[in-house]
Amino acid sequence: MVKRDDPETIGRRVQRLRREQGMTQKQLAEPAYTPAYISTLEAGRVRPSDEALRHIAERLGVAYEELVTGRPAHLATSLRLRLTDAQRTLATGEAEVAAEQYGVLLAEAEAHGLEAEQAAALLGLGECALERGDLETGRRYFERAETSLAGTPLPNRVPALRGRAVAHYLAGELRYACYLLESTLDELNRCGLHDPDALLLLYASAIGPYMDMGAQARAAQAAEFALALAPQVQDPALVARMHRSVARTLLAEGRVAEADASLAKAAELYRQLQLRTELANCHWMRGYLYAQNGELRRAEAELREALAMLAQQRAALYGSQVAVELADVLHRRGRSEEAAELLHGVLGDIGPERGAVHSAAAHRLLGIIAEDARDTETAEEHYVRALSLLERAGAAGDLADLCRLLGDLLRRTGRVEAALDAYRTGLGHRTAPGTTTLGPAPAQPPL
Repeated sequence: MVKRDDPETIGRRVQRLRREQGMTQKQLAEPAYTPAYISTLEAGRVRPSDEALRHIAERLGVAYEELVTGRPAHLATSLRLRLTDAQRTLATGEAEVAAEQYGVLLAEAEAHGLEAEQAAALLGLGECALERGDLETGRRYFERAETSLAGTPLPNRVPALRGRAVAHYLAGELRYACYLLESTLDELNRCGLHDPDALLLLYASAIGPYMDMGAQARAAQAAEFALALAPQVQDPALVARMHRSVARTLLAEGRVAEADASLAKAAELYRQLQLRTELANCHWMRGYLYAQNGELRRAEAELREALAMLAQQRAALYGSQVAVELADVLHRRGRSEEAAELLHGVLGDIGPERGAVHSAAAHRLLGIIAEDARDTETAEEHYVRALSLLERAGAAGDLADLCRLLGDLLRRTGRVEAALDAYRTGLGHRTAPGTTTLGPAPAQPPL
């Protein structure tokens, strides 16, 4: 049902359209109404019936919807089609072009009071900002989308909530990202709002923060729920994203073949949909899988493919994260100078405020390379910087390993007390594997 403007606004619109067409009130009224009725309507002193407004719209030669809302006929449908075009542009990796398209669409939607289309444009602008690595701008767009959708059911708001959580996650705010995702899941499941698309999006998005926090048990549970929900979801891009996220937990559990199969499914779906950035992320994840399995030559090939695709798409933040993985592989293959050069470039590109976990990974690896070269002073400096970044992000799993590296270095240089402090810090982060400080896990969906 079309939401009509108030009588005064409709009256002024009728008067303006009548005068533009050189009609008198009598001509507009004939044959069903009187000039006095048209005069009262134009003054906003009567609430006209739908029948009267349809008569007037026909006499004026405009669509009923345009008369009662001020919007050109079929504007909402046209905007939705153009939003699809912008989404396709973003999917092929042209984030800057897509952002321009979404900006124009947002202005049109705001001008005509189309709230759903306004929210869709804001979501698109948020995704464009994440693609470019502008996390603060992305977060603001997602918050605006949430506000625009405030009166709608929770499943409708999930993409905006998830976008905001991802922005916090990429900025290194792992605990808060988990809180956003878990509290939304809890509300959906406890209130019986079992929308499979919304649940799948949230569970798949929670896997990365869980793994970085050392909460492998929750990551594995989220992966199992996501796999169980996938057959109920119609959106192939959403299913593909889920398979890419799930592969990481399958690998952590030693299920290498299943992880590889999930990545193959995701990559095939992305190829069919021509989603270039997501396909690049599949190459990235496959490279990670090969590296964990000791297949370094294959890992390097996959990671280089991902890096080239992301550079082409100008996805700077994601590209920097892939570069850290590639540098690790290069170091393990004996090409430490090449790896160090790549890592220094990463630190120049992202900085701690845009990706604390990945900046820390770069410092950690530079520390290992420096230690291999017997430059203990530089190694310690990198380890301490990485430790500070990980403590701020709450990445418990990585913290424990880093404390061991720092403790070993301090012990070898004769600083036994300092080494013990480092080891104790590391042990403190390993006291409760598979947990977070967030309290009980969210309620479970009825699978």
